[in-house]
Amino acid sequence: MAATRTLKPWAGATALAFLATLAGGALLGLAVEALRGSTEGFAAFDSYLWRVARFTLMQALLSMLLAIAFAIPVARALHEHPAFPGRALILRLFALPLALPALVAVLGITSVYGRNGLLAFGLNRLGFDAIPNVYGLTGILLAHVFFNLPLATRLVLASLDSIPADYWKLSSQLGMGSWARFRLIEWPVIRRNLSGIAGLIFMLCITSFTIVLTLGGGPRATTLEVAIYQSLHFDFDIARAVSLTLLQLGLTIAILLLLSLTGRPAEEGFSLQTTARRFERPGRTTRFVNTTIIVLGLLFVGLPMAGTLVSGLGADLLRLMTEFIVWRAILTSIVLGAGAALLSVLISLALVMAREYQQSRRQAASPGPFERGLDLGASLIMVVPPIVIGAGWFILSRHAINPFSLAPVMVICVNAAMAVPFAFRILRPAWDTAASRHNRLCLQLGISGWNRLRLIDGPALRLPMGVAFAFAMALSLGDLGTIALFGNDSIQTLPFLLLQRMGSYRTQDAAGLALILGVLCLLLMFAADRGATRLARQDGRTDD
Repeated sequence: MAATRTLKPWAGATALAFLATLAGGALLGLAVEALRGSTEGFAAFDSYLWRVARFTLMQALLSMLLAIAFAIPVARALHEHPAFPGRALILRLFALPLALPALVAVLGITSVYGRNGLLAFGLNRLGFDAIPNVYGLTGILLAHVFFNLPLATRLVLASLDSIPADYWKLSSQLGMGSWARFRLIEWPVIRRNLSGIAGLIFMLCITSFTIVLTLGGGPRATTLEVAIYQSLHFDFDIARAVSLTLLQLGLTIAILLLLSLTGRPAEEGFSLQTTARRFERPGRTTRFVNTTIIVLGLLFVGLPMAGTLVSGLGADLLRLMTEFIVWRAILTSIVLGAGAALLSVLISLALVMAREYQQSRRQAASPGPFERGLDLGASLIMVVPPIVIGAGWFILSRHAINPFSLAPVMVICVNAAMAVPFAFRILRPAWDTAASRHNRLCLQLGISGWNRLRLIDGPALRLPMGVAFAFAMALSLGDLGTIALFGNDSIQTLPFLLLQRMGSYRTQDAAGLALILGVLCLLLMFAADRGATRLARQDGRTDD
């Protein structure tokens, strides 16, 4: 019995060691390279590097401000009209950008705002000769707002849903107008979570890679992560890559430290029917304005997804599906994605088991260093972004072997680490609940080890493990960051092949591949969402 119980901390220590080695090896590679040519490395901190750093911060700040500025009125309109036709469907649609790979969304955005897109067609029909330019800062902001407006809307709506119904009843009795309700009731609640929402979106935008790579449009619109990729993949300028990576790492750590002081956004932002009853009757003007806001938000989010679907269906899908290279890319993506998802679930499960074991042993005492390390290990990828890990291992491994030969291993390991924070969050409540119910009974009956996993814990964890696996695989399937560094002609995933077709201006093929990739990721996210819904219902029945 004691031997089997001690396997839990050992499993957690092994998972923690893997994550630490993955991040530590990357940092070691950067340190070794910096010490090899310190003068050259310091020389790489030139005006170009600081210009890239300024643009990285500027585009993230502008993206965050635009996303929140548009999200607040959309969330208010949705909250003020809980019976709005199709409201639940709109909120589900607003969840889809989180599941779409960035490359798929980019093609959808160009199909609407690009030179030959829907906007250009409409302007030409109206007699205007203006040609939209979707590349550069404009395109980056459009794409970032497309991804983050739905997220911010759902989080702000969660804040509004937390307002007690008595507040709305009192505001109706006092005859408050729309501005008074916003100033006295809604804004204080929004403001309480606004710093956390803004920080989350800012962090997502500052570590954005695929969007800037495809829509940046040149050196004037380049972020640190894209500059790292260009330094290694095109220029092979190791000194500059080291300088850029160190600056990116320092910037990420500084931002995370600031975020730790701002708080976190509300986590109830994914419910669909928690809005409290509103007692006031919106006037005709208010209804018209709110309807216009909701429709505009729906069009902004829905049109690029519809454009992706229309462009993909317009491609020669039959020819694409007969190409050997396409099937090889699909199978490679599925195999690497499944491997990353499986590794992510195993790492998360080991961390969760060890954490619960340590917590049960200490009783009322404060958490020890190992238990705190298990919690921090699950979020390690937030401190050391994937592009930094990939760049560090690329630089470190080139002294011993061909870095491109590590493509499968690096894609699986980095994508697994990238999904650990999400898988950990899914598995932890399920494991803690199962342990609190079964630990004492299993101890009395002498059930342990494999028998307990097979008979007791396995059935309870089957559904959450399936949800975590589907979510992690969807994230890995659409990722471009690591494969962009290590990919080559022998190892090509679907996003890598899609990027190649876009680079060679084979837009029809790219649209077809984007549709295939988008459907695969959405199916996985739909499975994860259905599993999460079933899990929530089970927890609800259990609580009753």
